[in-house]
Amino acid sequence: MVSPVTVVKSEGPKLVPFFKTTCVYFVLWLPTASPSWFSALIKCLPIFSLWAFLLAHGFSFLGDHSSARKILAGLIFSSLGDAFLIWQEQGYFVHGLLMFAVTHVLYSSAFGMKPVNVSAGLVVTALSSVSYMLLYPYLSGPFTFLVGVYVALIGFMGWRAIAGLQLANDLWTWTKLSGCLGSVLFIVSDLTIAINKFCFPVPYSRAIIMATYYAAQMLIALSAVKCQEAEVARKRT
Repeated sequence: MVSPVTVVKSEGPKLVPFFKTTCVYFVLWLPTASPSWFSALIKCLPIFSLWAFLLAHGFSFLGDHSSARKILAGLIFSSLGDAFLIWQEQGYFVHGLLMFAVTHVLYSSAFGMKPVNVSAGLVVTALSSVSYMLLYPYLSGPFTFLVGVYVALIGFMGWRAIAGLQLANDLWTWTKLSGCLGSVLFIVSDLTIAINKFCFPVPYSRAIIMATYYAAQMLIALSAVKCQEAEVARKRT
């Protein structure tokens, strides 16, 4: 099994641009009241850096791993969603919602359908249902349907990520753990958005949303990398 030190040494340098651009976002902390292409760029830069992170492993890596290609595609749609949400008060919230819905479909496909892990699916379904029932009284119009579909999609994505983490059988890997943690943080981020937008103001909502979102995307991007294979290859050379 690959140790955390091995993961850090192997993938850490490639993530430096992500950490730097994330710091830029939080340092500048551009006001959301005056959306602009510059603020959209600053918000998207960390995700662009994750594109670069995956591309840094080479086109042959992406060609050999369909899950990595799907996660890269998910990051691209996430960038579009981030840009739309900059102008959410101008009527582009639904556009952003749809882009992230596509992202969750791609991530679910990347995580795969094996193992099924029915118990994890039942737990996630129950939590998703409770979340939607709590949001439902505050929803109206098309959001009643759209939020329900979105909750189902992100819940499905979370199930597929969690299902792959088999702790009991000692079959887990750091990449699967990254995907699992990333999916959970993504759900926390989106649930905070929903509560803040539809229910009531959440204290420090923007900081919570963006911190969990960036961490989620980084962990999901990291889950695409087969660190164990890289380690074996280094030992052979």
